Amino acid sequence: MENIKNYLEHLKGYDYTGKTPVVIDFYATWCGPCRNLAPSIERLASEYEGRVKVLKVDVDKNQALAEAARIMSIPTLFFIDLDGNIERVVGGMPYAALSEKTSHLLG
Repeated sequence: MENIKNYLEHLKGYDYTGKTPVVIDFYATWCGPCRNLAPSIERLASEYEGRVKVLKVDVDKNQALAEAARIMSIPTLFFIDLDGNIERVVGGMPYAALSEKTSHLLG
């Protein structure tokens, strides 16, 4: 199983404490499906504010992290639980599914 600790050296400016679940959206500005997913990610960040940390990573600006995380297709989402375990989802998803996966992180 993937764990966030494998990527910490590439997550500059982010200190994983394990106190809050995390959702990471790996995207690119030129990616159509990524642009379609963006409003759902923004809504997720707003609705789960203070309970789940939502991060967006532009793969063109963060190539070392994208390579370390083996991002082969975008959008790719990481759902990270309190133990740092990662569930990877490749491709877009409707908001209801995105919210459900995020709710599961909270227990």
